[in-house]
Amino acid sequence: MSAKISSPPSTSTSPDADPSSQTTLIPHSQEPLVIRTYPSESQLERSIQYAAAAQEKWARVPLGQRIAIGRRFVEEFGNMRDEIPLELTLQMGRPVSQVPGEIRGTLDRAEYMLSIAESALADISLADTDKPGFRRFIRRVPFGVVLVVAPWNYPFLVMINSVLPALIAGNAVIIKPSPQTPLAAERLVSAFHKAGVPRDVLQVIHLSPELTTAAVKNPLIDFAVFTGSVAGGRAIDIAAAEATGFKGVGLELGGKDPAYVRADANLDYTVPELVDGAMFNSGQSCCAVERIYVHESIFDDFVSRYVELTKKYRLGDPTQPETNLGPVVSLASAERIRKQVAAAIGAGAKALIPEDLFAAAQPGTSYVAPQVLVDVNHTMDVMTEETFGPVVGIQKVASDEEAIALMNDSPYGLTASVWTNAEGNPESEAAFLQFVDELHTGTVFLNRCDYLDPALAWTGVKNSGRGVSLSKFGYDQLTRAKSVHMKIKTSQ
Repeated sequence: MSAKISSPPSTSTSPDADPSSQTTLIPHSQEPLVIRTYPSESQLERSIQYAAAAQEKWARVPLGQRIAIGRRFVEEFGNMRDEIPLELTLQMGRPVSQVPGEIRGTLDRAEYMLSIAESALADISLADTDKPGFRRFIRRVPFGVVLVVAPWNYPFLVMINSVLPALIAGNAVIIKPSPQTPLAAERLVSAFHKAGVPRDVLQVIHLSPELTTAAVKNPLIDFAVFTGSVAGGRAIDIAAAEATGFKGVGLELGGKDPAYVRADANLDYTVPELVDGAMFNSGQSCCAVERIYVHESIFDDFVSRYVELTKKYRLGDPTQPETNLGPVVSLASAERIRKQVAAAIGAGAKALIPEDLFAAAQPGTSYVAPQVLVDVNHTMDVMTEETFGPVVGIQKVASDEEAIALMNDSPYGLTASVWTNAEGNPESEAAFLQFVDELHTGTVFLNRCDYLDPALAWTGVKNSGRGVSLSKFGYDQLTRAKSVHMKIKTSQ
């Protein structure tokens, strides 16, 4: 069985489109921004061969020197902070005023992963249990060439999660960026090159879906990292399985992340956090809050506050500083989101945000009005399938047990959040820890959401994927264990 890795609907896909290139469309204007040409199959093969040859030399560079190059990258990327915001906004549509947060987050993650590199990659000594005359240890060694297939929604943040630790561990890296954000990958790579990473050790190659499949199957690609849709992740996994030999795959896929607001939650704090968690980046985050369960005793108050705050968003041209809600990435995405909302309303859901409050949100545009739905249930796609837009469903529950059951009733398991007064009520913290034990998810938050701490393992369960990035375990994913067993004393 073969699988093809499909292109997102945000790039040029018309019948007249050049099959040897990709065109990035500006989301809010639908005007062409940049064109990138694909390599031929032989050119791709040579690039991978160059990466494999360069990796052998790079792996011999002492770890301390690789870390020093990583620190220079942080400086070089930081020097680009004024050039990135408008460039990224034109590629994927996030309001220009909100892009600096991604730059800061990228630098923070890089600095943390560099700070733990020496300990995470150190030999694991077994001296405590070595017998006399023996020495044993376990060494982490690089895989070789790592392919990183990156998304468009947070391109710098997601790329740094794998690219930096892979390089520091001694791998070569080939980045295949989303066709929506080609400039982001090129900028990241230029900062690494300026810092001293050899050009063949880190490459960015723009690839068609067919060439991406060929790259995954290439025997010189030792590990593939993919962030994107479930269908895309499955295609990567199948391509890797069909390749000669056995290679690893890390997959960060979709989410339908739930939040539960308990009866004692501080609504002055909780409501703004959950509005932002659902609406930031127009809801286009794998860990955006897409469904909220609220205890019946505070349901009406919570919903009223939530709606009033949501109405205050300023939807419009993302290049303008006053805009705080931009378009979604493409016309196709906008239409899909509108259809999901319409289907929920048709099935009995009630929409609480009048669309005429947001004049920009017209059919045939990529602008989607924020929407809050009540009278929802799990027969509706809006509560069970990923929306990836500025839409949230809010459902009333009578107990913690009902909330847990509904939160787990999902094919996804990336993050979940519980909102309760743990500061004032010790029993609320104990209740939260019960949620930790019972929720089927990669991360459980207390009183926060939509956030990655680089010291914690970023991982998912079910259709949210397989593998780990960030933390010490992020280095483990991008290396393999080599056991060393030494019998030193051989004399009698």
